[in-house]
Amino acid sequence: MRFEKWQALGNDYLIVEADQLPWELTPERVRGLCHPNFGPGGDGVLLLSAGGDGHVANLKIFNPDGSEAELSGNGAREAAMYLRARGWTDKDEFTIATTAGTVAPQIHDARNCTMALGSATTSGPDWPDGPADGLGKLQVSGAERVFRFVHVGNPQVTIEFQTVEEVEALDLPAIGPAIETDPRFPNRTNVSFWARESKGIRARIFERGVGETMSSGTGSSGAAVAAHLGGDGDSIDVRLDGGTLNVTIGEGLSLDLTGWAIPVYAGVLAPETVEELS
Repeated sequence: MRFEKWQALGNDYLIVEADQLPWELTPERVRGLCHPNFGPGGDGVLLLSAGGDGHVANLKIFNPDGSEAELSGNGAREAAMYLRARGWTDKDEFTIATTAGTVAPQIHDARNCTMALGSATTSGPDWPDGPADGLGKLQVSGAERVFRFVHVGNPQVTIEFQTVEEVEALDLPAIGPAIETDPRFPNRTNVSFWARESKGIRARIFERGVGETMSSGTGSSGAAVAAHLGGDGDSIDVRLDGGTLNVTIGEGLSLDLTGWAIPVYAGVLAPETVEELS
């Protein structure tokens, strides 16, 4: 089974073309592939298959716990760069079908891409009892905090702090799981912790089914929408542990996410590992 490992700001995915699979990609096999000791290791698996209705490809995204994600901003960008680099298309602008809907990359060069992610909302079935403005309260480290729910193809809980120092001091592995699995969010939720700084915002991300990550495109987009609704401008730089992404917010909370993605290596699973995963 041939695969490639790509990363975007330290958020790494294994990219597999569907016709390379020797078996069905079950949750157990996703967990095995993503395990750093028993498999190549990664923050998830991107499965590409032939697209229909004019799309270059269909993209399915799997978290390392084996669950399927509706969308990943970094993962979709890596997939787009892979498709262009591996000859699925010779165009710099095209579309990819995902579980969350259509995303449209605009490739600028060998590293950089802007991805149109669709439009954000502050309500929806992932918080069925939430108000239209997405505002609520929850406990974070023993203190009550205001949050804003933002849907960006997947559910995001965004929590603003007053200073970057507060964000840096948070113990995300300790506080993230309780928010991710809060019963108000029936499909679990991603969580972004953010604060304004001199240029843009600083954010740290706890992803559903993953844990703390070095970066997250949809997490950055959720935090940027919250900042925008709080009075910030239309173009927001989001500084993450792995680097900086730009989120541009247009009419109707349409989202364009800009950043880089590059390959790490290509590989072939050994027959012994294929057999283990069988």
